[in-house]
Amino acid sequence: MSLTLSLPLNRVYRIAVSVFFFIAGFVFASWASRIPDIKNALHLSDAGLGSVLLALPAGLLTGLPLAGFLVSKYGSKVIMIVAAMLYPGVLLFLGLAASPLQLIIALFMFGFCGNLFNISINTQGVGVEAMYGRSIMASFHGLWSLAGFTGAAFSTVMIAFKLTPFLHFCIIFIAAIFLIVSSYKHALPQDTGNNQQPLFAKPDSAILKLGLIAFGSLVCEGTMFDWSGVYFQKVLQVPASLRTVGYIAFMSSMAGGRFVADWLVTKFGVKTMLQLSGIIISIGLLTAVIFPFIVPATIGFLLVGFGVSSVVPITYGLAGKSTTMSPGIALSALSTIGFLGFLLGPPLIGFIAQAAGLRWSFTVIAFIGLSTTVLATKVKMG
Repeated sequence: MSLTLSLPLNRVYRIAVSVFFFIAGFVFASWASRIPDIKNALHLSDAGLGSVLLALPAGLLTGLPLAGFLVSKYGSKVIMIVAAMLYPGVLLFLGLAASPLQLIIALFMFGFCGNLFNISINTQGVGVEAMYGRSIMASFHGLWSLAGFTGAAFSTVMIAFKLTPFLHFCIIFIAAIFLIVSSYKHALPQDTGNNQQPLFAKPDSAILKLGLIAFGSLVCEGTMFDWSGVYFQKVLQVPASLRTVGYIAFMSSMAGGRFVADWLVTKFGVKTMLQLSGIIISIGLLTAVIFPFIVPATIGFLLVGFGVSSVVPITYGLAGKSTTMSPGIALSALSTIGFLGFLLGPPLIGFIAQAAGLRWSFTVIAFIGLSTTVLATKVKMG
């Protein structure tokens, strides 16, 4: 059966690229859900695990400039297919790691391959969006989030059946290969833009501003991932069974927001959406700060999730239309700036919380989120 026999070509490309976004989210969630089991198997302390986990962002950052160069040189389709096989393949080594050193090496490679996958699928997404002539990037990122939920749910089943991480990851690898084989022929065959660019390219002012917008949003996103449960525990002092309520609220609204974001962008425009996003993020965080009770804090975290949901997809879509850089290089430059926010947000929270308290640190993050609104007024949205 061929998708091309019954669907328009742009729809065929969109479905194929969506499958690869799903693979990326499913693989990452599968790893994240088994971290406690791997921690116990290697007898790691909390501090030891924290040190080991730094290998993943180290691999991501190392791979950023190379990913943009490879995508520009060989095309996003080739790199996407290769990365789609390598990414779940490294999962097997994560499951086999018998020492902290082996886990560090595997995590570094996992981050490196994950970034290669991320840049290539987003370059594909930019190309498909150009064929549609309207915003569709958020729906791709929504599928990544949906795959995260699916991967976490499947992991729960694997844990219930007492499967080891390695056997679990073998199943994920086989499923990923099946999806790759069924979809790779229908991926976008050729990228647009200038593909003759150096390995290291200085981002122009437009990409820099987009990167700073992504930075502000990803600071807030990283805060929610790492500190939402702690906030509910220490500030709201909820029972242990309710500590994940804020995180679930955030993740649910972020995933849901991405499936309606394209419609909202088409209706209101990218600049308005970015400005509104920053306002919603800051209102959500300040609601949780001013009213430190479970219901308003949960509503606040819901707002944060909705606020961040469209920012990264919008900035990726705009960066991919750069007239001075190829899509791969532009996305790589944007990701480098934005990802620093994801890394710096959680430690910043910790430093401020140590000095002044967790509510003050969330207040600071709220104003960083508002920077999305301010910066959006200075970016050309053509």
